[in-house]
Amino acid sequence: MHLPATAAEEAVAAELAGLSETGPAGPRTGLRAAYAAALPGARGAVLTRLWRAFAFEPLPWITHRERGSGSLALRLASGSRLEGPVPDPYATTFSAARASAPPVTELLLDGRPYRCAAPLVAALGLPYGEEFAAELDESTASLALSRAGQPAGPGAGDLAAWEWEQRVVDGHPYHPNCRSRPGFTVAEQLAYGPEHRPLVTLGLAVVRDAECRVTGEWPDRWREAGRILVPVHPWQAEHVVKQGEGQGKENVHGHGHELRPGPVAHPLMALRTLSPADGGPHVKTALSTRLTSSVRDISVYSIETAAAVSAFAQSLSERLDGRLHITRTLGAVTAGTPDLAAVLREPPEAYADRGAGERVLPVAALALTPYARSGTWRAGFARLALSVCLRVLDLGVALEAHGQNLLVVLSADGSPLRLVYRDLADIRISPARLARHGLAAPPLSGRLITDDVTLLRRKLFGSLVAGALGSTAGSAPALAADLAAAAPGLPSTADTRALLTAPLPTKALTLMRLSPGVPGDQWAELDNPLTGG
Repeated sequence: MHLPATAAEEAVAAELAGLSETGPAGPRTGLRAAYAAALPGARGAVLTRLWRAFAFEPLPWITHRERGSGSLALRLASGSRLEGPVPDPYATTFSAARASAPPVTELLLDGRPYRCAAPLVAALGLPYGEEFAAELDESTASLALSRAGQPAGPGAGDLAAWEWEQRVVDGHPYHPNCRSRPGFTVAEQLAYGPEHRPLVTLGLAVVRDAECRVTGEWPDRWREAGRILVPVHPWQAEHVVKQGEGQGKENVHGHGHELRPGPVAHPLMALRTLSPADGGPHVKTALSTRLTSSVRDISVYSIETAAAVSAFAQSLSERLDGRLHITRTLGAVTAGTPDLAAVLREPPEAYADRGAGERVLPVAALALTPYARSGTWRAGFARLALSVCLRVLDLGVALEAHGQNLLVVLSADGSPLRLVYRDLADIRISPARLARHGLAAPPLSGRLITDDVTLLRRKLFGSLVAGALGSTAGSAPALAADLAAAAPGLPSTADTRALLTAPLPTKALTLMRLSPGVPGDQWAELDNPLTGG
């Protein structure tokens, strides 16, 4: 059924009409038609994520949930009734390459059909709902744009690591704002979004030594007498870090910075993290706009703790018999503000032996490969991922092992060999657990440090099981089979027993967007596919 375009959908179409037929990523011929064709699927993908949130998150305006034969009805505090199909909480893959379950195409609010997320949220009249509805509209339009520019068919097995990252098109598997990029024009999405496969030219902000805090080793090529050259994302350079005195927004130090052209690089899944075209460390930049839920700047705390956390993680990985490599943070710098900071990180492909045919893929890309369709392969991968991450948790560290941070090294025949983990900015470290194993805690304080068992398990289980493994499996029955096959090889710990028997945590991302005054993460519980509860 044809639906009238929403405000954001019309705006993207109008911007596309005004763009040249060529761009940094190559010809754009047919992009307008492909965008229009992608809109129905994008609407279903976002609506499906929203319905999943309504079904499982502890949203205060939902007073009762009633499951029927294949249907779910929600009674709302307003007295209204919202109805739709019973969602599978682990059916999160909606790409054309692999659909784990049919997307939700229609929900009924008091009998009236809604086929787009934004108009539905607007009709619900929720607190902060107007802002959320606008974000959902942008997410839907942006997702359609992201899907529109994709090459036909799956990628070949010899894709470079950065090419695999750019094949992950649909964004966050659970968040309805999976492709929300407020502040980005269509031209900027095409120029900077990894799914559009551009080459990006980083800027280099020239900052006085006295203004900078540097940890680790900062490369000589980005130093000069009395100054540090800080890599800047081009969007950040244009909108936040203006060049020169009196040109646009001034920085916190009261003056503009000189900006020079830097290296050419491929944007990765995280968009603000880039792989230089001539090789070398990955560059994580600040990006002061909200993508999905968070503003992607880099806190001064992260820079100050980067070297200590990296050294600690390296010592920990040595206890994993080569099954886990943690990419080293080579250097980090801040000019005293989260808006102007950067991190240099070892590339994950450093841990794959290309001569032996090995390659490294982010776990989020596994759903695009034939491996995810094999129960035997998935069971082996689940056994590797769970045994390693549970061992790390027992030692005292909860990794945020979602499909972007966690990568797998595959052999030439596709067998999962070992794991690579990147981005230590949001792990959790338990001094008490470390002490039980005779390990010293790193010299840190602040949000990375906690002995709270619930918080530690949420951090790992919510990212690894509900996120990475769930997205790879694609459904609750498939995930149950993967967990059951992996269970005999897992360490016998209280954490393992909780993972196999208790409800599984996941971030309540929609609740968090609708309660902006509540700091920190909020959580929901999903039925454990092994137990049904």
